[in-house]
Amino acid sequence: MPTAPQTTDELYEELQANQRRPYGRTRTVTAEELVDAAERFEETLPLVRALLELQEAYTYGSEPRKSPVAFARLLTLFDEQPAVFDENLRHLVFWRFKWVASALRALPEIPRTSLRQWLTEMRERYEKAGLGLQPYYGQAYRLAAHVGEDTDLAFELWAARTRTPLSDCEACEISERALYHLASGDDERALRTWEPVLAGKESCQEEPARSIAHALLPLLRAGHTDRARELHLAGYRGCRRNPSMSGEVGRHLEFCALTGNEARGLELLAENRNLFDEVDSPLELLDFLNGVEVLLRRVEQLGHGELPAAGFPGRTWTVTGLRAEVHGRADDLAARFDARNGTTAHTDRRGARLGRAPLLEALELTLRTRRLDEVAVVPGVPVAAPAARAVAAFPESLPELVARARALDEQGHPDARACWTELRTRVTAPDYTHPDDPAVGPLARLRADLLADEASRRGERDDFTEAAALYEEAAGLYDDAGTPAHAALARAHAVLATAEIPPQTSARAASETPSGLPADGAADTGDTDGTDGIPAEVAALTAAHAAMVRLHAETSGLAPYQEARLLRLRATALGLRLQASRSDGHVAAVLHEVGLLHDFATRHDIPGQIAGALVLRAHTSAISGDLPAAAAETDALLDRLEAHGPAWHLPRALGLRARLRLGAQDAEAAHADLGEALRLAADWPADAVDTARLHGDLAEACMHLGRPDEALRHLTRSAELNLRRGDRFDAYCAYSNAATLSLDLGRVEDCIALLDSLLAEPDVAAGEPDDRLVAQLRLTRARALRAGEDLKAATTEFLALAAESAGWDDDPGSHAMIAAETAVLLAEADEFDRAREAADQALAAHARDPRHEALSNCLRELARLQARQQGSDGLAGALAFLADAGRVAEEAHSAGYEAHGRPLDSALAYEYGRVHAYADAYEDALAALEKALALIGEPGPDNGRAGEWAECVRFAAAMEGVYLERPEPALARLDAAVSRLTALGHTEETEPLTSLAARLRDEE
Repeated sequence: MPTAPQTTDELYEELQANQRRPYGRTRTVTAEELVDAAERFEETLPLVRALLELQEAYTYGSEPRKSPVAFARLLTLFDEQPAVFDENLRHLVFWRFKWVASALRALPEIPRTSLRQWLTEMRERYEKAGLGLQPYYGQAYRLAAHVGEDTDLAFELWAARTRTPLSDCEACEISERALYHLASGDDERALRTWEPVLAGKESCQEEPARSIAHALLPLLRAGHTDRARELHLAGYRGCRRNPSMSGEVGRHLEFCALTGNEARGLELLAENRNLFDEVDSPLELLDFLNGVEVLLRRVEQLGHGELPAAGFPGRTWTVTGLRAEVHGRADDLAARFDARNGTTAHTDRRGARLGRAPLLEALELTLRTRRLDEVAVVPGVPVAAPAARAVAAFPESLPELVARARALDEQGHPDARACWTELRTRVTAPDYTHPDDPAVGPLARLRADLLADEASRRGERDDFTEAAALYEEAAGLYDDAGTPAHAALARAHAVLATAEIPPQTSARAASETPSGLPADGAADTGDTDGTDGIPAEVAALTAAHAAMVRLHAETSGLAPYQEARLLRLRATALGLRLQASRSDGHVAAVLHEVGLLHDFATRHDIPGQIAGALVLRAHTSAISGDLPAAAAETDALLDRLEAHGPAWHLPRALGLRARLRLGAQDAEAAHADLGEALRLAADWPADAVDTARLHGDLAEACMHLGRPDEALRHLTRSAELNLRRGDRFDAYCAYSNAATLSLDLGRVEDCIALLDSLLAEPDVAAGEPDDRLVAQLRLTRARALRAGEDLKAATTEFLALAAESAGWDDDPGSHAMIAAETAVLLAEADEFDRAREAADQALAAHARDPRHEALSNCLRELARLQARQQGSDGLAGALAFLADAGRVAEEAHSAGYEAHGRPLDSALAYEYGRVHAYADAYEDALAALEKALALIGEPGPDNGRAGEWAECVRFAAAMEGVYLERPEPALARLDAAVSRLTALGHTEETEPLTSLAARLRDEE
């Protein structure tokens, strides 16, 4: 606190502000400071309220040692000055006897006799105050369950009693009953008992999150795997990083360990690393550590004990090291509790959890399935994918392996890459000795080969700057090795890679911004090189082609496969230039180079380059707009590949034809091609046939065919493959689209879990990816939180995004949309002043980069919310929002903008009617609705606005007949509308009208 409160009013304001903070150190420290401040006032009441807030902070901040101390001070004041405590404060004092009982149980240093003494005092005070004893028996049962003695009797004494106003809430008591049945080995009865909580019918601050954590394994044992999965996603979000629910976090970790989701378990452990330091409750810590150890033991059993793991602060941990530490600490805690209690209950329970075998080999918990070997991946470094097919064993002899790698590389065979990877491992080993073998050549030659392979990989991931540098370095080594032809080919690759470096570092990010945030202006290819207004990318590719032609002419001794590659690079440069310029004047040059390549490759029988020439020709036709020619050329390419090979080109060729068919609106045929492409791609390394793109294209085809669930599977598979090859930007884009689709499908928890996982990635957390991409991920998450009714978290995220996007001078339109959504969320929370401020930000940004429809929708919604929630008192504010919406509609009309949904003018008139109706201004509401009807116009047989017209008629008739008490004109309006709609065949739209008419006639 910057300054201590000087008045009791200021103190109460600070207490209210602190109560809005999440539980944790900040709230607790502030509560302690407020108690100190309250002690300076003469009145006792401020201190009472401050002590209540402090005890709550201690209790839910997992500091059980301090909670009884705060309550002792409170109880002293209660005994000495009972008149200070009104009925509500008195209720709170008696309620918190239970909190102290829980706190004392959580401390093994508190003797068992002291626990009983506290329960005795609780009983005596309840009896003296004339209060029912059910809460006392509830605490007696919890002590018995904790100790592990006389549990059945204690349960009956509690459960059979009638609830009182001081009983725990229904949700908490249901949970305790279910846990009793679970401890008795009756999973089925426990799940039946839990059902009202698990179904969301009963809830409180800690429920259903606490019950869900305990119900996960019983659900699995009962075969309810889908429900267990759904509840894991929802329940984990309710307890993560919360010190007072650390035991529940441990049970989610255990659930991951026993369902084949060990990688997700380690991810969640990292997200909850704060619990190792912040949990001050020995009992909560024991429960947490038990779950942690179950996970770590399982990971170790699977042979991954060397993986890093998040653990106790002060050092770095491996799975094995942390497991040993956790084991020792948890054993000690269990022994201390058992020594205090005089039983072996905690050691026995701990042993039972550690001894559980996995319940499922694999349960897909999230849209992002990870393997343990991906947990320690460095961003940007490829991960070996599971082998799709058997690859011939590598020769033990290095010369033989080098010969194989070079032979396969000359063919362009996908297996060359695995050979280079194996060679890289051998050559970089500390004990490597280079063989004196003319077939291998000098070490410089081999190092150059490896650099060229690495450069190729970087280029495939669009890291053109690094690719160009690696190719240049390789060229120098080839020169040193006396292989000028190889050097020339490496330099040609470097020239092309250099030309592909975006003129602006943000260009690629802007052009590939996922759906939801508009791409910013940097995606425009209009950047010029300063000469003759030629776009910089076009000029660079033109220069690159000229340089490669010169290099080709100056280099002698090229082998046929090398000369074919140079011709392929020349044709590729011109193809990329055509793609960048979209100029018909560039088509002939591409086709000329493609012809040279095709003729040369045919003459020298180089199948891979023949196929490459045909692919370039088809691409050229497609880019130039000649889709029939592109389709015919692709068919010819596939015929040749099926007859002559090489077979590894088939998946890409089928993918090309599928994209052409998608462009021709033949999604069914495209889907078939892509399915066949993926079947064939299984025979080759994923990066060699671009399996990630095939999955992405298949997702698009599925969406065209109305198969969103299938599309979602392919999007996540595409993202997973891109991550494994080190292309994190494309992976995050695919995951972003998957998250948006899952939200559209109503799979809110799937969406949030996926985005939480992505936003926790080290490179994302460090701000390394494109800031707009990360903003898109956060925006989708905020929308999902809103859909999941976590409005507080959603509003916090929207406010943060609105503040950040305000600085996007190159993209004010996105800021307008984010600020508009933020305004609506604030209005839903009744914060209309802040909503007005956010709306003004949206309007200012809209003035720079119009978003007519989105902003109009927002302003109308703001008006509706304010009028609905404030009635006539909010009418002026609501009308101000509608006036802004009117100006936006006028701007849209002047700009010739047509809305994708309802026309802005009729939607605005309807909203005027609704706003006036909320404010009890029924005549004004009716006049606005009449205007809306005039703007909509009479419906026709094929008019898609019949529903909008019918709703306007219904609303106007309700104003007339119900609120203005003029049933005759209202009925006449309704009857005429029903007749017209029926005659036009819009029978469904008549139902609400006939229902209202019947109501009006009944009331007559």
